[in-house]
Amino acid sequence: MKPIKVLCMALLLPAMLSAQKKPVTKVPQLGKSPLKDVVAAMTLAEKVRLIVGMGFNIEGIPPGMLPPMDPADNIAEKVVGAAGRSHAIPRLGIPTLTLSDGPAGVRINPIRHKDSTKTYYATAFPVGTLLASSWDTALVKRVGVAFGHEVLEYGIDILLAPGMNIQRNPLGGRNFEYYSEDPIIAGNMAASFVKGIQSNGVGTSIKHFAANNAEFNRMNLNTFISERALREIYLKGFEIAVKKAQPWTVMSSYNLINGTYTSESKDLLTTVLRNEWGFKGYVMTDWFGGKNAVAQMNAGNDQLMPGTTIQTKEILEGVKSGKISMAQLDKNVTNILNIILKSPTFKGYKYNDKPDLKADARVSRMAATEGMVLLKNDDNVLPLNSTKSVALFGNTSYDLIAGGTGSGDVNKAYVISIDKGFANAGYKVDASLSGAYKAYITDQKAKRPKPKMMFLAPEPIGEMPLSADLLKEQANKSDIGIITIGRLAGEGGDRKEADDFNLTAVEQAMISDVSKAFHDNGKKVLVVLNIGGPIETASWRDKVDGILLAWDPGLEGGNAIADVMSGKVNPSGKLAATFPMAYADVPNAKTFPGKELPGAKSANPLMGNPAEVTYDDGIYVGYRYFNTFNVKPAYEFGYGLSYTKFDYSNFKLSSKTFAGKITASVLITNKGKTAGKEVVELYLSAPSKMLNKPESELKGFFKTNLLKPGEAQLVTFVLTGYDLASFNTATETWVAESGDYKVKVGSSSLDIKKSEKFKLDKNINVLKVHKALAPASEIKELAK
Repeated sequence: MKPIKVLCMALLLPAMLSAQKKPVTKVPQLGKSPLKDVVAAMTLAEKVRLIVGMGFNIEGIPPGMLPPMDPADNIAEKVVGAAGRSHAIPRLGIPTLTLSDGPAGVRINPIRHKDSTKTYYATAFPVGTLLASSWDTALVKRVGVAFGHEVLEYGIDILLAPGMNIQRNPLGGRNFEYYSEDPIIAGNMAASFVKGIQSNGVGTSIKHFAANNAEFNRMNLNTFISERALREIYLKGFEIAVKKAQPWTVMSSYNLINGTYTSESKDLLTTVLRNEWGFKGYVMTDWFGGKNAVAQMNAGNDQLMPGTTIQTKEILEGVKSGKISMAQLDKNVTNILNIILKSPTFKGYKYNDKPDLKADARVSRMAATEGMVLLKNDDNVLPLNSTKSVALFGNTSYDLIAGGTGSGDVNKAYVISIDKGFANAGYKVDASLSGAYKAYITDQKAKRPKPKMMFLAPEPIGEMPLSADLLKEQANKSDIGIITIGRLAGEGGDRKEADDFNLTAVEQAMISDVSKAFHDNGKKVLVVLNIGGPIETASWRDKVDGILLAWDPGLEGGNAIADVMSGKVNPSGKLAATFPMAYADVPNAKTFPGKELPGAKSANPLMGNPAEVTYDDGIYVGYRYFNTFNVKPAYEFGYGLSYTKFDYSNFKLSSKTFAGKITASVLITNKGKTAGKEVVELYLSAPSKMLNKPESELKGFFKTNLLKPGEAQLVTFVLTGYDLASFNTATETWVAESGDYKVKVGSSSLDIKKSEKFKLDKNINVLKVHKALAPASEIKELAK
């Protein structure tokens, strides 16, 4: 038997050796293997892990109010204080992405693990409203470049910004994060910001897509909007940003549109965003947004943030039951992997945690001066050419509001207050008045209750009482009186009409009393508005000599305000939002922000109760309403003064008949004695035989170079068929209507300098789109 056994072994040995030499099959690796092979190699559990984020713990929110996260994900953060992370799949070479809040600056913890020997502060840049008021896309891109470098060097892959919702109502709690009431400004500002950020090799997430125009019950607010209002107002800015800048990601909003959560809307996320606009990145939810994970996947919402164990379970069950096809899941995964391939983490970038904060502070200061708006300047009280000493009144003269609260806040190392800015500029700031204010503010802050949650704004401090003797003393010893009015807003709540949009009784008295004391002494009074959104001005503006709208100007705000008021910088900002005479003049004042449904309660109070709002103002938002219905604003859209004067001349159209496109040009000349920049605004009035139209709509804008006295610059605009068109719901088509069009250029929506007409001989169907996002029943909208 032995020979037989030896023979068998001899026969088997070559086969055994061959088997041992056979190479082990290699697992595909992201970036080295075809993407489809990586996706094919992923298990179902791995695909779901990529789609569902790693969870989130929020300071200040009691345990049990947030959905549970997987204990396995409770691992040390790469960037402490970042908003969220995606799961890594190491065996396939897929790393974790880190996402950070930051519309106005990178929002991370400045101190880690109680070790203050090394800090991680970020630059607080001016808020979106101020940047938009610059009307300068090149400036906004420059801010984005500086901002994006901080994102990169702090080890972050995607910045959750910019916010670009429409400022539909002045009381919107997050209006300061957003750009404008107009989608042309919002879209172009966002596109420039995205280009600047992403030039650093990091990503952005434009948000909140779409129609998230109030904080009221935002997770359960059903927003009813017509197709036309959506297409022309609330989606238009996002369309511009996507087509011009291709952000890496888009963040779906909390609210419902016409009965469907945006994160569960295939019409919004696939039909419109991807198929019509050509978006190439991935879509993520807002944090804990939506309710149905299966519907979110099928809609094209690729990633659920920050991620919960419940969502993981729902998606796994959805795939196994056939409610989610493997093809759909693979599409979601592929969209995410395509962005991971671009990320600095995947590319192995060695970040240093040491961005050049001094250089970025200089950019912040410069940008702040460009977006401040001079609202009033009687007798050329500004700039302060002969002023040597200033008396500063108002709490925020000493406690500047650099930006808003919530996810739009920034942990910055310092804030330059207005008193500090004037002192830095060489002015004498009264020390006794300064000391009294600082002691009062410290005392009042110590007494006020802390916010219940981290993203809620603290209660404002009432203004310090001013005695007649103090005012008389200050009017005698100071050259000029400057009053600052401040407003703080933020995530989690909308503003109020009383004591917020309108001034408090104490603020009104302060303006009256300071003005009387200084005017009786033959001296002038100025007001600085340190605010994030419009307030009422008509009742008090005649009492003062000048008003500078400084917005929320970032960490260098005090220096920037002094730069403008001293004349070091000539103000060139223009309003990107209308200032109404009274809140009641706003077309949606009676219905904003919406109403809770009777008897409907949410299981989680953090999410808000079920509520609804109807956008019955339709396309008549902001200046479109005020100009069309002849409602006089306090300060119109596009308004802003300068220390010099500009002349508009040689306005020409390339043709009197439209044939594909038409060019408009105008020569801008500085006729004053001070170098300055002018914002040139182009508006179009269109025929309205078929469709109701606003009196005019912004179609282009341009900020000139810094023009020396006597210097001129030719500004040119090109109008295409799409610029002429309005959305016809009956045919789902953008239509340019035949007839006479008027092209107008000016320095505001009401201060039109020149106009010319051209003719369109016949209707043009510019673009046919899909029927999408239609309300179940017709909405009765405002019409002229």
